[in-house]
Order: sequence, then structure tokens, then C-alpha cells
Amino acid sequence: MNLSDVSNIWHVPLVMRDQGVHKAICEQLQITPPHALDIERWEERALRWDSLQDTVTIAVIGKYTGLTDSYLSVMKSLQHAAIAANRKLKITWVEASDLEEPMKETSLQKYQTAWKAVEDCDGILVPGGFGGRGTEGKAACCKYARETKKPFFGICLGMQVACIEFARNVLGMEGANSTEIDPATPHPVVVFMPEGSTTHMGGTMRLGSRRTFLQEAQCLSALLYQKMEYIDERHRHRYEVNPEMIHLFEEKGFKFVGKDETGRRMEIIELKGHPFYVACQFHPEYKSRPGKPSALFLGLILAASKQLHHYMSGYESEA
Repeated sequence: MNLSDVSNIWHVPLVMRDQGVHKAICEQLQITPPHALDIERWEERALRWDSLQDTVTIAVIGKYTGLTDSYLSVMKSLQHAAIAANRKLKITWVEASDLEEPMKETSLQKYQTAWKAVEDCDGILVPGGFGGRGTEGKAACCKYARETKKPFFGICLGMQVACIEFARNVLGMEGANSTEIDPATPHPVVVFMPEGSTTHMGGTMRLGSRRTFLQEAQCLSALLYQKMEYIDERHRHRYEVNPEMIHLFEEKGFKFVGKDETGRRMEIIELKGHPFYVACQFHPEYKSRPGKPSALFLGLILAASKQLHHYMSGYESEA
């Protein structure tokens, strides 16, 4: 078998097919396939990826951008969504710490370069993470996306930071924070889950597939998922949005459109009046597949490429 360089990884199965690898494997294992190999849709996708011309640029505001494999599942999910939206994907990696005010003193050039990348992108993604480093930069980016109406998608910590930023700058809660970052915060917007352990790290996370019940049939998330009642997505977290504060957020249009079965654990937020400001506690990238992109990743790409209105309503695409 000869595997030569190809233009994208999706061509690899096609090269193997052309050399009869699937037949050799079946013969070696003495297996008779029930039907002929059918990868026509896979082949169409591989060829389409090569021919895409229109680019969509997504800024990923991360804490581990020095090793982009840390966000491999996020990268792949963006690719799946981009090809479904017929867009060539460009990811701009932005170190969250570079967006923070102290960076002005340390390296003004880094600070300006980071913010230029945020300003020039078509959409912003704030992925998950742990600990306090870079969270102020993520919060500043959430504020920028909210105020400029740039398409925004937050995942796990990204959702928590979006809530912290909104509490500080819209609800007037000075010093609002997560108890993970500031245990003495006067406004604990994000708190440790009551069933967790504060002393044992191993085996104490909320993991695996959990059901999220959609609160509004016509919210963006329900329409993107094409579901009316609930969705199942995978989780990986120890902290959650403080359920005692939910009514304060929702009074200002910061809607929690997805909740768990108890109605007290927040799963999806949407900001009313914003073209696409969505965040979720779960990790939708874990279930994204080629040909079946994650609904919320697709929403970000469609919004960033000005196709969301056409996709959602069937009317003319936004100018």
C-alpha cells in the first residue's frame, strides 16, 4: 500500500479504496461484506473542501494556544461546520492573557496584535479550560462580542465567563466572579456543584451524556438542533452557573434556554437582540462528525459567514 501526500485528510480513505485496501482487509479477516463500499458522499466532501473559495475566520480565545492539539476536537468541529456551510475555514489563535490590561505594560505589541485579531475575525469562540489564568482576557472578549454584536460561541468555561462579564457590566455586580477563581467574590456567579468534592479531584466531575431540556421552541438552539423538547450532549465540569441568580440575568434578556431535568442547572444561554451570542455548559465538539456537524458550531459558522438568517428562515441571506 502506498500512501502519498494528499490535499486534505479526507482523501486518505479514497486513496486506500483506489488501492483495494478494503478488499485486502476483508480477505485477510475472511469477511464477506454485506454490500459494496459506498463512500460517494465522503468523496464529494473531500473534493468540495479543496474547491472552497469563500473564507470564514474564527478567532479562538484560548489558554493553551501554544499547543493547538489541546483544542483538536474544537478545530475538527469547526471544520465539519465550515464545509457544511461551504466556507473555507481560517482559525486565528489568540492567547487569552494577551487581551488583558496588564499585557499593555508587559508587551504593547502583543496586546495590540491580539485585539487586532479579535477585531478582524468573523466570529469568536471561547472554549473550555480550568483555572484563573486568561479568564479576564476571555471576559474582555465576551464584552467586545456582546457590544459589537459579533457572532460569539462559548463552551463550558466560555459560558461561565460570559455570565461573569454580563453580571459585572450589565447587572452592575462589581467583583462578580467564579468561586473557582475568586473564592471570596461578593457575587458568586459561578459556583461549585453541590454534589462535587472540594478535596478530591479524581472522579468528581460531572461527566458523560446528560439531557438538556429546551425552554423555548423558537430559540436559536432549538432551531439549530431541530429539536423541540430536549437534546443529549456530553459534559465535563465541576462548576456551574449559580441558580439563585438566574432571574436577574433573564430580566435583562440574558436567557437560559437550556436547563437540566431539575431546572436548576443551566446548560445553554442566548442573548436576546444579538444575532448570535450563544454559549453552553456541555461540550458539543465531542459529538461532531464529518457530514454531521455540531448544531451550535454550525450556527457560529453560519452567523460568521452571514448565512444564518437564510438557513433559519428560508429568506434571503443577510447582506
